[in-house]
Amino acid sequence: MDAGAAFAPSVWGDFFVTYVPPPAQRSEEWIRERAEELKRRVHRMFFLEDGEAVVGVAKAVALVDTLERLGLDSLFRDDIAAAISHVHLAGEEWPEYVGYDDLHVAATRFRLLRQHGIWVSTGVLDKFRDGTGSFSASLSSDPRALLSLYHAAHMAVPGEATLDEAIAFARRHLEAMNGELQSPVAEQVARALDHPLPRFTRLLETMRYLPEYAQEETHDGTLLELARLKSHIMRSIHLTELKALSLWWRDVYNAVNLKYCRDRMVEVYLWSCGMIPQEEHSRARLLFAKTFGIVSFLDDTFDVHATIEECHSLNEAFQRWDESAVSALPEYLRMLYIKTLSNFKEFEDLLEPQEKYRMSYAKKAYQLQSEYYMQEAQWTNDKYEPSFEEHVELSGMSTGLPMLNLMALMGYDGTVATQEVFEWMSVPVPDAVRAGALIGRFLNDISSYKLGKNKKDVGSTVECYKLEKRSTGEEAVAAIAAMNEHMWRVLNQTCMEVDRALLPAAQLVVSIARTCEVIYLRGRDGYTFGSHAKELVKALFLDPIPF
Repeated sequence: MDAGAAFAPSVWGDFFVTYVPPPAQRSEEWIRERAEELKRRVHRMFFLEDGEAVVGVAKAVALVDTLERLGLDSLFRDDIAAAISHVHLAGEEWPEYVGYDDLHVAATRFRLLRQHGIWVSTGVLDKFRDGTGSFSASLSSDPRALLSLYHAAHMAVPGEATLDEAIAFARRHLEAMNGELQSPVAEQVARALDHPLPRFTRLLETMRYLPEYAQEETHDGTLLELARLKSHIMRSIHLTELKALSLWWRDVYNAVNLKYCRDRMVEVYLWSCGMIPQEEHSRARLLFAKTFGIVSFLDDTFDVHATIEECHSLNEAFQRWDESAVSALPEYLRMLYIKTLSNFKEFEDLLEPQEKYRMSYAKKAYQLQSEYYMQEAQWTNDKYEPSFEEHVELSGMSTGLPMLNLMALMGYDGTVATQEVFEWMSVPVPDAVRAGALIGRFLNDISSYKLGKNKKDVGSTVECYKLEKRSTGEEAVAAIAAMNEHMWRVLNQTCMEVDRALLPAAQLVVSIARTCEVIYLRGRDGYTFGSHAKELVKALFLDPIPF
């Protein structure tokens, strides 16, 4: 048995087990009652004074965009769906009318429709080009319009050169404004250059945007107050869940007693919250986080510790999925196997009778995950050098993201998580799931290469590309980054082509990919190195929220 490379201990320890948040200025009952009153007011904002006609395109676009950035969209799903339909149809019937020659409106409409799975042609941006076909120089001094164009252009699909030009144009001029902009636009530009809106975790955007929205002269007091109240409600829910998860994890981690494995439940919950923050998805968050924690034992055992014989024994036990298989395992791995099976039984107990069928998909996905780890361990043991194509196919699946997508869906209700959805998510995975997994793989491998992590593992995609193409490390990183960009475009495209019944599941893949972008920003690794994610954890769970 290899002594293994131990990971750094958790930077949080039992902090969230004992943490007591500051007392709220108002009771939860008062907050919820006030929020309900404000929700009724916001509902009326979707309509003109007669209460029947829907507001115009520009107002509808602005309202939907603000609700989504403030994290309020889950409270108004039907209203937003109707508004999106209205905005779309208006553009189809009066294409010359939509946008009012206002790039901010046209670009935001374009982005919102594509994010909601509706195809829109890039032709709606042609009116903002000059006689040479380039974007008009008159736009270069308008940071709001440039920001909207920059965000919108990141909803590109493969082959859209127009949007490549838009990104380059907007980025060049936004960077040139650095140091000249006032708050809150300065903060929004800086954030966008790191993370355009379609690729930024929604919950973090809400936490960043709330104080910025309060500074905007045109902000709506009702929306601002409701957003603050909802943030207080969600903070309370998230801290309660995080405490329960931390207690569960402490018991599991100590019982399994594999000290060479990562102790990262706070970071895992950050990931879970970032992708599915809504109140109604508590079960999905917990299933995702617990499975992520459990599979990390498996990952680190195959990756940095077990001998090849032990890897085979462990994989064979998981393929059997029977408690009697524990006797064939080395003593130190038996509790891991027992705890995995018992937790999956607890997962099943969380499901309603009509949802129990989901467990067969969950177990199969977990067994496949073990197979992927086994294949990588075999490559390492045999000193096998896979082709780049072979490496990408296996390492995308070995991220665990396809399996974790499915585990999160287990927690959704039957209106979203139908048997059709579970069939769609299963191997062979659809293009959307594959693209999301590869985004996670490419970002992780770029970070691993930059951080110089030494793992008893098959080489990363960066190293494999470098070897096969005989390139420099810098060239390999640039090539993998370009592939990551392509995968985002594939993901955008599949979300606009997928059957509407499957769209929520595809959008969940997008949410996980967004969180990967945050976790691995600029070459950091906020999962393996908990210190890299410390500020993110503080922002979501500890920084004060004003009333």
